[in-house]
Amino acid sequence: MPPNFNEADVFRCKKRKMPCYFLDVKLKKQRKMLKGKAGETAGKIWTALNGTEGLTTKQIKKATKLIDKELFLGLGWLLREDKISTSEVEGEIFVKLN
Repeated sequence: MPPNFNEADVFRCKKRKMPCYFLDVKLKKQRKMLKGKAGETAGKIWTALNGTEGLTTKQIKKATKLIDKELFLGLGWLLREDKISTSEVEGEIFVKLN
């Protein structure tokens, strides 16, 4: 079951024996919110990295006060946009701006 859907929502759809439109709408809203969150988080990470030679993920996490899930969501966004590059240094992920 997709996140944030309760059993009653799914039961109503199964009872009708047809696709449930409002579940699709809920899922689209969640995707849009997640995309917005990724961009916002990426901005925080970019700001932390700006003016440095690079930081480890621990240093970024401390500077931005992000939790792991948010941190890696933002890093993924920046990697996809080719704004950062990563490498592994002494078992730590090191991130720097391109």
